[in-house]
Amino acid sequence: MMPNRNTLQVSFLLAAVAWAAAPDRAPAQPYSNPYRMVEGWAKMPEGRKMGAVGGVAIDPDGKHVWAAVRCDAGPERFGYECLDSDLDPVVKFDMEGNAVAGFGGGMFIWPHGIHVDAGGNVWLTDAVSAARTPQGNRGHQVVKFSPTGEVLMTLGTPGVAGNDRSHFNAPADVVVGDNGHIFVADGHGGEDNNRVVKFTAKGEFVKAWGKTGYGPGEFHTLHALAIDSRGRLFVADRGNNRIQIFDQEGKHLATWTQFGRPSGIYFAGGDRIYVADSESDDVENPGWEMGLRIGDAHKGWVSEFVLFPWGDPRSTRGSGAEFVAADADGNLYAGEPFRRRLQKYIRVRP
Repeated sequence: MMPNRNTLQVSFLLAAVAWAAAPDRAPAQPYSNPYRMVEGWAKMPEGRKMGAVGGVAIDPDGKHVWAAVRCDAGPERFGYECLDSDLDPVVKFDMEGNAVAGFGGGMFIWPHGIHVDAGGNVWLTDAVSAARTPQGNRGHQVVKFSPTGEVLMTLGTPGVAGNDRSHFNAPADVVVGDNGHIFVADGHGGEDNNRVVKFTAKGEFVKAWGKTGYGPGEFHTLHALAIDSRGRLFVADRGNNRIQIFDQEGKHLATWTQFGRPSGIYFAGGDRIYVADSESDDVENPGWEMGLRIGDAHKGWVSEFVLFPWGDPRSTRGSGAEFVAADADGNLYAGEPFRRRLQKYIRVRP
């Protein structure tokens, strides 16, 4: 029988107390960190402030970084960032950090997950929850743009939350497989949907799986999706402190907890996996620290860890990167919503 959430939390806390009491304990995250941060890398167009940064992706040409930028608002407008804004939430940066293009203004309330497919098309989700959705034509959508900003496809019903084949409730992320099939993480929060929805390349509904819960194939806040080189679908089941792995028909393959409390997942260079943990602390995930964990998706090993040096996680939880992307040289690009930064980390060669 699967333990309930209260039992799991008590077990985690007892384990954390025992770990803290050990006089010869090792550091919580004893991995190497071959990265250094580049201050002030991303530069917005003149006259525009950087807003909360959501999803991050690398263009197929390897020469540009795409980011979901929530207008010019910070966390004081959490959940409503772009309600009254026509600023472009999709922003394209060159490798020097200069904003060179943007689009999507006036279409989103809470732009969240971004994905660039093999053809260079840009996908963006609107993860606003049902409780925060006004009447209108924004919210609960996934939009596919051409590389120049033309709207090519829209999934979901604008401004209307639901749990059927034509509605979402706070879609957090989207990813497209090699065969063109579309997968949507439908449910940013505990009161929203908690399911994965699959569509054909033409946007036709195929199936959905998942519900709110703690067992295999159940979720609490599906925050991000990614597909590895073998076609497996990785789901950042953040509220359950784990990654769940599925085949593309929804069969549960594995559950991983070694990458912390995952907010973002990215693959680059075959089986190289990058996971952003922006929320671990001594309450939500005892014994773990916020940071970027890097490892091998085939073996499941974690080999490197970039610690977020923002201080005590009990007061800074949520201030780190929620999303991460990596270029061909292994450099990282991290989206930080609450600190309103798109940060670059350079891989330092020995």
